[in-house]
Amino acid sequence: MRVTEGSIEFAVEDARDGASQGRGEGVFYNPTQELNRDVTVAVLRAYREREPRAETYLDAMTASGVRACRAASEGWDVTALDTDPDAVSLARENADRNGLAVDVIERDANVHMHDSTTDVIDLDPFGTPIPFADAAFANARDLVCVTATDTAPLCGAHFESGVRSYGAVARNTDYHPEMGLRVLLSALVRTAARYDTAARPICSHVSRHYARTYLELDGRATEADACLDELGYVHHCEDCLTREAEWGLIAHPPDDCPACGGNRVVTAGPLWLGAIRDREFVAAVREGVDDGMGEAARARRMLDRLATELDEPTHYDQHRLCKEWTRSAPAMDEFLADLRAAGFEASRAHYHGTAFKTDASVEEIRDATA
Repeated sequence: MRVTEGSIEFAVEDARDGASQGRGEGVFYNPTQELNRDVTVAVLRAYREREPRAETYLDAMTASGVRACRAASEGWDVTALDTDPDAVSLARENADRNGLAVDVIERDANVHMHDSTTDVIDLDPFGTPIPFADAAFANARDLVCVTATDTAPLCGAHFESGVRSYGAVARNTDYHPEMGLRVLLSALVRTAARYDTAARPICSHVSRHYARTYLELDGRATEADACLDELGYVHHCEDCLTREAEWGLIAHPPDDCPACGGNRVVTAGPLWLGAIRDREFVAAVREGVDDGMGEAARARRMLDRLATELDEPTHYDQHRLCKEWTRSAPAMDEFLADLRAAGFEASRAHYHGTAFKTDASVEEIRDATA
């Protein structure tokens, strides 16, 4: 079937069985990730202004070639890889159909990345990106873009799998989307540091069952050390929902909750506790979204929230808190206004409509919004 994204028309496999997930028997195409690709294009536009010398872009798992072609249409020198000969053939057809010079190669992504250097490397595998992270950070110059779709291991729902894949303990909390993103960022930052490279997220988001991040690279070991200093742990009380962040690579979990005295405190980490984005860069990405994008409205709304989101390492779910307190949830704007009136910082979080961030404790939130 034919689909259009931006100004590009593509042929893709007609995945009738599970089309919403793009998981037909043919070449992989996921229509629900159009937001992901729209934001990628906007990031590439903004990054060209940030780093004018960046020219080359590698789509390491191209499938139907949609992402590669959209990058090429923005003027990037694009190489696209896949190990499936049918995918390679389709990606070439899609590039030719649109008159785009994309070098589509049938090759293993890790082999290619170890053999060459690229300004921007994009990893968008089905499942965990970790098997490709070493090669990417060892050989990218400027930016590594990463999608992870294995949200159950990332968020702690599949505990053992998450420990194996990401070398971290995740906990399935009410802020599980952020838990997953910060587990992913921790693993990527630690991987880059092995190559004396700092990988700092300049734009990250969680949308529709995947996490996506864009990490800017710095080849100074001192900067890699500075990134490691932003790793740490979160201690979470399963009774009263209190959580505390602890910076550092050695955890000191409390025996009991400091707020309610309960003994059901769980520890997650090491997590990335720093900012998940650069505010100025996100504002530039927002400017790169155009009306021709199919998910322009959602992208702008998400980026607006991301730009103003507080740098707290966890978010709260308003409905979960109000249920805990056996009270009705007011309008979110009113709820946040009450927190600010009480002297606390408060913002919406991009993860979902009832997510918010604040520097207030659970008890202070309850009292301020009563």
